[in-house]
Amino acid sequence: MNFAALDLNLLRVFDAMMLERSTVRAGDRIGLSQPAVSSALGRLRHITGDPLFVRDGNSMVPTPRALQLREPVRGALAQLEEALRAAAAFDPASSTQTFRILGSDYFSSLLMPRLAEAVVPAAPSVRLQMLDGPYSEISAQLSDGRVDVAVAPPFPAPEWIAQKKLHDSYIVSVARKNHPVLARHGVAPGSRIPPEVFCQIPQVLMSIDGGFRGTMDMALDEQGLTRTIAMTVPHFQAVALCVAESELLGNLPVHFGRRAARLLGLELYMPPFDPPILGVSVFWHRRFDKDPANIWLRERIGQALDLGSVDAGELRAMG
Repeated sequence: MNFAALDLNLLRVFDAMMLERSTVRAGDRIGLSQPAVSSALGRLRHITGDPLFVRDGNSMVPTPRALQLREPVRGALAQLEEALRAAAAFDPASSTQTFRILGSDYFSSLLMPRLAEAVVPAAPSVRLQMLDGPYSEISAQLSDGRVDVAVAPPFPAPEWIAQKKLHDSYIVSVARKNHPVLARHGVAPGSRIPPEVFCQIPQVLMSIDGGFRGTMDMALDEQGLTRTIAMTVPHFQAVALCVAESELLGNLPVHFGRRAARLLGLELYMPPFDPPILGVSVFWHRRFDKDPANIWLRERIGQALDLGSVDAGELRAMG
């Protein structure tokens, strides 16, 4: 290997290619043109004596040698970034940084409008990207630097992921106004839906993987009851829209449900059994603990999602 020909930009290109598997997207990530990325890859191939990436359809697939280099290169770049970041200040008014936030549509609907109100006037050239993805990918995406922070319920996080609780949440049932089955059984908005009535109404379930079981089904199983799932959709917003335009019943996190109820004219109900109270947190890699830009972003998110706590009394009153 000819180390005299190696420079830091080549490692940045390699790292971006490992994340994006595309010369165009890798260039967008690090601010280089596609020809510049291709040229850098050519130099890296000459230095390493390996193709590093081989085209497979629309993707560039890493070779075994590239996979072997991935972690050492990522670790070296992370150390350099941390060393340079320690003395760097962050001025939101002049920053052109792009922040990537991982979270479900629940958070994009609750968080991003509030960030638009708070961030755009104070940081006009900052860009915010909300990315959708399963909770199972949070650790890997924070480790790889594909996202800056993630917003999610609690999950078994490794020790190198830091977190701060933002608020509590729980599940409520939602239905269109004057729902015929609920009206026929005298179930008023804000009250608890009896288990038998709950199971009588066909439901739409938010399911990323298309499964037909959710948080309510274990409790129903214990009572010997089964609900009817007529439809699954991958986003909470789709649940709300389906409920608004049909006689399906849906179940949503309470803060999202309240917003959907105001915008779509829905009614909120308590499900048959007290749902668990779940915390919602912001997560980040510990290497960014003292990074001024990441701290600024976490503070903005914390202010936007400071929705308070809930208790058993609220579960019954539903505010």
